[in-house]
Parts: sequence; structure tokens; C-alpha cells
Amino acid sequence: MFFSLFSSKNQKLVEHWSSDHIEIVSLANSVVSAYESGNNKYIHQTLETLKKVTIGHLMEEDTELIDLLRDSKKLDRKLEKLIVEFRNTFKGAKTAVLVFLTKYTYDDAVYDENFIYDFKELINVLGKRIDFEENNLYAKLKDN
Repeated sequence: MFFSLFSSKNQKLVEHWSSDHIEIVSLANSVVSAYESGNNKYIHQTLETLKKVTIGHLMEEDTELIDLLRDSKKLDRKLEKLIVEFRNTFKGAKTAVLVFLTKYTYDDAVYDENFIYDFKELINVLGKRIDFEENNLYAKLKDN
């Protein structure tokens, strides 16, 4: 707690974003559990929360990373390269996440085998992305 008073802005961002990742993974696990128990109402509610958290996370991450690139004189080259790589390679996955969450948060959404298959595939992609972020981008960002 005391250490966080003296943390850099980047360290605080990484801490906040990592916390978002934990919440996103927890919500995803709740969706799978709700599907397995046939609780469509809870699936819908949890997807709504997941959509809100995910969109907020993506928007904040984009905004902060763009700001860092604008002030790239303060960044070392490796971090700048990681940010550019991250932004360029995640565009398609980000769009897929938003399309999926929009589709399945409509009131008449159907939570069938296609839904859970697509959801698990999406979570697999996001899991790999989170690993990349935390083990590469975030690790380097904390040190900058």
C-alpha cells in the first residue's frame, strides 16, 4: 500500500490493467459455468458486465498507449516497438471481441453450442493476448 504512493504512472496503469485482466478472466469463467448449468439469465447478465469491463479496458489502454507514443522521447526503443506491435496485431482480435459481445448481449441472444464454442475460442485468443501483454508489454512499461 505504502509503495503505491510512490509508484510511477506507468506502474499504476499496469497494476490497474492487470486487475482488469483478473476480472475479465473471472467473468469469462462465470459465463462458462452458467452455460454448463443452463442459466441463460446469468449468462446474459455476466456478458453485459464483461462487455462493460472489456470495452472500458480497451478504450483506456488505447488512449494511454497512444499518449505514450505521442511522447515517445520518454520511451526506450524496445518499449516503443512493443506498443506499436501490440496495437497493430490486436486490431482484428479487438474487433472480434466487440462484435461477439454485442451479438450475445442482445435480449434475444441464443446461448447454444455455437455460442459456447465461439466463446471458448475467443477466450483462448484473449488468454494468449493477456499473457503477451503482461509478460512483455506490461513488464517493460513498469520499468520505463
